[in-house]
Amino acid sequence: MSGLGLAAMYYEQRSTNNDPRLVVARLLALIAVLLFACAAAAGDAVPTVADPMTNKRAVQLGEKLRCLVCQNQSIEESNAELAVDLRRQIREMIAQGKSDANILDFMVQRYGDFVLYQPPFKRTTLLLWLGPGLLFVTGLVILIYNLRRRRAQRDEQPLSTEQQKQAELLLAAGSDRERR
Repeated sequence: MSGLGLAAMYYEQRSTNNDPRLVVARLLALIAVLLFACAAAAGDAVPTVADPMTNKRAVQLGEKLRCLVCQNQSIEESNAELAVDLRRQIREMIAQGKSDANILDFMVQRYGDFVLYQPPFKRTTLLLWLGPGLLFVTGLVILIYNLRRRRAQRDEQPLSTEQQKQAELLLAAGSDRERR
Protein backbone atom coordinates (compact mmCIF):
# COMPACT_ATOMS: atom_id res chain seq x y z
CA MET A 1 0.00 0.00 0.00
CA SER A 2 1.16 3.42 -0.78
CA GLY A 3 1.26 6.32 1.67
CA LEU A 4 -1.83 7.84 0.12
CA GLY A 5 -3.79 4.70 0.50
CA LEU A 6 -2.88 4.50 4.19
CA ALA A 7 -3.89 8.12 4.75
CA ALA A 8 -7.22 7.58 2.99
CA MET A 9 -7.85 4.47 5.00
CA TYR A 10 -6.92 6.25 8.23
CA TYR A 11 -9.17 9.22 7.40
CA GLU A 12 -12.04 6.90 6.51
CA GLN A 13 -11.63 5.07 9.77
CA ARG A 14 -11.49 8.35 11.78
CA SER A 15 -14.49 9.93 10.03
CA THR A 16 -16.75 7.01 10.76
CA ASN A 17 -15.57 6.96 14.34
CA ASN A 18 -17.17 9.66 16.52
CA ASP A 19 -14.02 10.37 18.45
CA PRO A 20 -14.76 13.07 21.07
CA ARG A 21 -11.43 14.77 20.37
CA LEU A 22 -12.28 15.07 16.70
CA VAL A 23 -15.73 16.50 17.46
CA VAL A 24 -14.24 19.07 19.84
CA ALA A 25 -11.54 20.01 17.33
CA ARG A 26 -14.10 20.52 14.58
CA LEU A 27 -16.30 22.57 16.89
CA LEU A 28 -13.38 24.79 17.91
CA ALA A 29 -12.42 25.28 14.27
CA LEU A 30 -16.01 26.28 13.42
CA ILE A 31 -16.13 28.75 16.32
CA ALA A 32 -12.81 30.27 15.27
CA VAL A 33 -14.01 30.72 11.68
CA LEU A 34 -17.24 32.36 12.86
CA LEU A 35 -15.41 34.71 15.23
CA PHE A 36 -12.99 35.80 12.52
CA ALA A 37 -15.89 36.33 10.11
CA CYS A 38 -17.72 38.50 12.66
CA ALA A 39 -14.57 40.50 13.37
CA ALA A 40 -14.01 41.05 9.65
CA ALA A 41 -17.62 42.17 9.13
CA ALA A 42 -17.61 44.59 12.07
CA GLY A 43 -17.20 48.18 11.01
CA ASP A 44 -15.07 50.78 12.66
CA ALA A 45 -16.65 52.84 15.41
CA VAL A 46 -17.72 56.17 14.01
CA PRO A 47 -17.18 59.04 16.44
CA THR A 48 -20.32 61.11 16.99
CA VAL A 49 -18.61 64.47 17.17
CA ALA A 50 -14.92 65.19 17.30
CA ASP A 51 -15.37 68.28 19.48
CA PRO A 52 -16.72 67.56 23.00
CA MET A 53 -18.10 71.10 23.33
CA THR A 54 -20.09 70.70 20.12
CA ASN A 55 -21.39 67.37 21.37
CA LYS A 56 -22.39 68.90 24.71
CA ARG A 57 -24.21 71.71 22.90
CA ALA A 58 -26.03 69.22 20.66
CA VAL A 59 -27.08 67.17 23.71
CA GLN A 60 -28.38 70.29 25.50
CA LEU A 61 -30.40 71.28 22.45
CA GLY A 62 -31.73 67.74 22.10
CA GLU A 63 -32.92 67.80 25.70
CA LYS A 64 -34.95 70.95 25.02
CA LEU A 65 -36.85 69.31 22.17
CA ARG A 66 -39.66 66.76 22.52
CA CYS A 67 -39.70 63.62 20.41
CA LEU A 68 -42.79 63.94 18.26
CA VAL A 69 -43.16 60.16 18.07
CA CYS A 70 -42.69 59.27 21.76
CA GLN A 71 -43.97 62.61 23.16
CA ASN A 72 -42.79 61.83 26.69
CA GLN A 73 -39.09 61.77 25.83
CA SER A 74 -36.66 64.31 24.53
CA ILE A 75 -35.11 63.64 21.15
CA GLU A 76 -31.87 62.95 23.01
CA GLU A 77 -33.48 60.07 24.96
CA SER A 78 -35.58 58.64 22.14
CA ASN A 79 -34.49 55.97 19.68
CA ALA A 80 -37.28 56.70 17.18
CA GLU A 81 -36.15 57.28 13.59
CA LEU A 82 -37.43 60.86 13.67
CA ALA A 83 -35.45 61.60 16.84
CA VAL A 84 -32.29 60.17 15.29
CA ASP A 85 -32.88 62.33 12.20
CA LEU A 86 -33.45 65.45 14.32
CA ARG A 87 -30.26 64.81 16.32
CA ARG A 88 -28.33 64.49 13.05
CA GLN A 89 -29.93 67.68 11.76
CA ILE A 90 -28.98 69.56 14.95
CA ARG A 91 -25.36 68.44 14.62
CA GLU A 92 -25.31 69.54 10.98
CA MET A 93 -26.71 72.96 11.89
CA ILE A 94 -24.12 73.34 14.66
CA ALA A 95 -21.41 72.44 12.15
CA GLN A 96 -22.80 75.16 9.84
CA GLY A 97 -22.27 77.67 12.65
CA LYS A 98 -25.91 78.35 13.55
CA SER A 99 -26.75 79.58 17.03
CA ASP A 100 -28.93 77.69 19.51
CA ALA A 101 -31.74 80.21 19.00
CA ASN A 102 -31.57 79.73 15.21
CA ILE A 103 -31.74 75.95 15.59
CA LEU A 104 -34.68 76.10 18.02
CA ASP A 105 -36.49 78.61 15.77
CA PHE A 106 -36.01 76.30 12.80
CA MET A 107 -37.48 73.35 14.74
CA VAL A 108 -40.45 75.44 15.94
CA GLN A 109 -41.14 76.69 12.40
CA ARG A 110 -41.04 73.15 11.11
CA TYR A 111 -42.91 71.32 13.92
CA GLY A 112 -44.68 74.01 15.95
CA ASP A 113 -44.43 74.97 19.62
CA PHE A 114 -45.26 71.40 20.64
CA VAL A 115 -41.68 70.35 19.83
CA LEU A 116 -40.40 72.47 22.74
CA TYR A 117 -40.50 71.09 26.26
CA GLN A 118 -40.96 74.66 27.50
CA PRO A 119 -43.15 76.38 24.92
CA PRO A 120 -43.35 80.20 25.02
CA PHE A 121 -46.17 81.96 26.83
CA LYS A 122 -48.43 83.31 24.08
CA ARG A 123 -52.08 83.22 23.05
CA THR A 124 -51.91 79.81 21.39
CA THR A 125 -50.28 78.21 24.45
CA LEU A 126 -52.33 80.07 27.07
CA LEU A 127 -54.40 77.03 28.05
CA LEU A 128 -51.27 74.91 28.24
CA TRP A 129 -49.72 77.26 30.79
CA LEU A 130 -52.85 78.27 32.73
CA GLY A 131 -54.79 74.98 32.48
CA PRO A 132 -53.24 73.25 35.51
CA GLY A 133 -53.79 76.34 37.68
CA LEU A 134 -57.39 76.66 36.53
CA LEU A 135 -58.05 73.00 37.28
CA PHE A 136 -56.52 73.40 40.75
CA VAL A 137 -58.61 76.50 41.56
CA THR A 138 -61.78 74.82 40.26
CA GLY A 139 -61.13 71.76 42.42
CA LEU A 140 -60.45 73.97 45.44
CA VAL A 141 -63.72 75.89 44.93
CA ILE A 142 -65.69 72.63 44.66
CA LEU A 143 -64.01 71.27 47.80
CA ILE A 144 -64.80 74.42 49.83
CA TYR A 145 -68.41 74.43 48.58
CA ASN A 146 -68.92 70.79 49.61
CA LEU A 147 -67.30 71.29 53.02
CA ARG A 148 -69.53 74.30 53.78
CA ARG A 149 -72.63 72.43 52.64
CA ARG A 150 -71.79 69.50 54.94
CA ARG A 151 -71.17 71.84 57.86
CA ALA A 152 -74.54 73.54 57.26
CA GLN A 153 -76.30 70.17 57.21
CA ARG A 154 -74.54 69.09 60.39
CA ASP A 155 -75.36 72.33 62.20
CA GLU A 156 -79.12 72.01 61.59
CA GLN A 157 -81.25 71.86 64.72
CA PRO A 158 -82.38 68.43 65.84
CA LEU A 159 -86.08 67.61 65.55
CA SER A 160 -88.35 68.64 68.39
CA THR A 161 -90.34 65.92 70.14
CA GLU A 162 -93.46 66.92 68.21
CA GLN A 163 -91.60 66.68 64.88
CA GLN A 164 -90.18 63.29 65.86
CA LYS A 165 -93.69 61.96 66.63
CA GLN A 166 -94.95 63.26 63.30
CA ALA A 167 -92.03 61.60 61.45
CA GLU A 168 -92.71 58.31 63.24
CA LEU A 169 -96.38 58.44 62.23
CA LEU A 170 -95.42 59.09 58.60
CA LEU A 171 -92.93 56.26 58.62
CA ALA A 172 -95.43 53.89 60.21
CA ALA A 173 -98.07 54.82 57.63
CA GLY A 174 -95.54 54.19 54.85
CA SER A 175 -94.62 50.75 56.21
CA ASP A 176 -98.34 49.81 56.53
CA ARG A 177 -98.83 50.57 52.81
CA GLU A 178 -95.88 48.40 51.89
CA ARG A 179 -97.31 45.42 53.79
CA ARG A 180 -100.54 45.51 51.81
